[in-house]
Amino acid sequence: MYKALRDALEARLAVVADHSLRDADPHAHLEKLKAASARLEELAKQLPPNADPRLKHFLERQSYLKARDWLATYA
Repeated sequence: MYKALRDALEARLAVVADHSLRDADPHAHLEKLKAASARLEELAKQLPPNADPRLKHFLERQSYLKARDWLATYA
């Protein structure tokens, strides 16, 4: 579960950082961002009820760098 979540976070962060795609094709960049965000949201919904509240907080607030760091440290 946490590996998939970490991978989805990395994928979304990579899309955000892809300035060349954003500059070349803003529509494609937006669609890629929407897909990455949807995947991440779906995985976040699957977290167990007893998941760490900090991780849930980071995901709910879209603090994705903090969520990634939390996963790297604790998962």
